[in-house]
Amino acid sequence: RRLVKTMTKTVLVFLSEGFEEIETVSPIDILRRAGAEVTVASLTKELHVKGRSNIIMSADVDLDAVKDKDFDCVLCPGGPGTKHLRDDPRVISIVQRHHQKSVKLAAICAAPTVLHQAGVLGSKYTAHFSVKDTIPDIMNQAVVVDGNIITSRGAGTATEFGLAVVKELISQEKADEVAKSICFN
Repeated sequence: RRLVKTMTKTVLVFLSEGFEEIETVSPIDILRRAGAEVTVASLTKELHVKGRSNIIMSADVDLDAVKDKDFDCVLCPGGPGTKHLRDDPRVISIVQRHHQKSVKLAAICAAPTVLHQAGVLGSKYTAHFSVKDTIPDIMNQAVVVDGNIITSRGAGTATEFGLAVVKELISQEKADEVAKSICFN
């Protein structure tokens, strides 16, 4: 009998003031159900961060504590707080560094503009319609996978997005297992 050791996949999720709650919590929850080690990092030293709907979420760490660490996936939630992600040189640097290492990058809603700002967004992507002036070639699909980049439209596609990240990061079988456990489809 052979024992196969699988490494736990690690995911970094940025948390900034004005984050979209559903687009943040759903993928985090789904990834953790799939066995991923998810680190939620606040852009500020304040670990309690207020979302767009005034729901306060606790981050695990502040970004400075993990900015030099390597992850298997970097996930950018959307919402009005996306502007803070785009404007933070640490976020742009982390996205660029992980892209150069062919790591999975995931962005939902307005957050594909963060990938665009970092110069790593490919030609196939989707996003929320509100950012079409910045990234005009938005595909009309809930989730788009283009190589190592996974994008999605918004709060209504957050569960499908989370499952797509699990599929791309871990396996289709694990995504199916989690989908079944949460009665998705």
